[in-house]
Amino acid sequence: MTASSNAQTRADQSQADQPRADGPVPTTPDQAAAYQRLRGHLAYLKLPTAAEQLPGLLDAARAEGLSVTAALERLLAAEVTATEDRKVTGRLRFASLPAPWTLEELDYDASPALDRALITDLASLRFIEQAANVLLIGPPGVGKTHIAVGLARKAAEAGYRTYFTTAADLAARCHRAAIEGRWATTMRFYAGPTLLVIDELGYLPLPADAAAALFQVISQRHLKTSIVLTTNRGIPAWGSVFGDDMLAAAMLDRLLDRSIVMHLDGDSYRLREHQARTRQLRPDSRGEGRPGSSQRRAGTS
Repeated sequence: MTASSNAQTRADQSQADQPRADGPVPTTPDQAAAYQRLRGHLAYLKLPTAAEQLPGLLDAARAEGLSVTAALERLLAAEVTATEDRKVTGRLRFASLPAPWTLEELDYDASPALDRALITDLASLRFIEQAANVLLIGPPGVGKTHIAVGLARKAAEAGYRTYFTTAADLAARCHRAAIEGRWATTMRFYAGPTLLVIDELGYLPLPADAAAALFQVISQRHLKTSIVLTTNRGIPAWGSVFGDDMLAAAMLDRLLDRSIVMHLDGDSYRLREHQARTRQLRPDSRGEGRPGSSQRRAGTS
């Protein structure tokens, strides 16, 4: 082999070893032009993930001997996955969930009264397909909000437009809308989501205008879209919550027309956690467990 041949071989090897940031190097001017046009088409069609993954996919297609159809399917599948991830992120952002809780994190051992079969059925989201409502009734700290947030998260991830609010926030927003002349716009906003979660009904008394606003929100969604509502007040006590037995009866008529009612009972999660922490920190009768207790005993003996 001549010196010129050796030099050419080393040059070719050096070029092959260099990283290719923009994918496989086209071997002809026509291939280079086609590659750039393809990148341009993907950018024009607003397919950023496909454009980003095109170089690697062409390498994989060459290495694995993929057909044109298989390569295109893999390229577009990556774009579809990225698009769906962006949509889920957007739906979760709109949902305004107060915490990242999921139904899978529910502690059934700590709350044996939880109906696992019913919660599993709710997690299938069949109630949304049937435009049914879910009422979660029980004292504070038994998991009502956790279940509501978990259902809302599943709905958003499944493609349903979802929104979470407290009863107090809904009332305040409707009150401002009435003052500012945006009542119709606000009613359309609350009618829009396929699933509306209303948390903490009954924790604070509702004035007459707030009760009327909540009634209108529930009425316009009746038999069209779903509501998940949490409350610490049993159904017979709703008249006192709204200060109007007739309004409470009309609201319950619409909520219960097509609904699933879950009664939760037991001790508060937060109270149990507080008691457990207190037991861990509480010293025994000899003063053990307090920092420095042994030194104090030694100094006084």
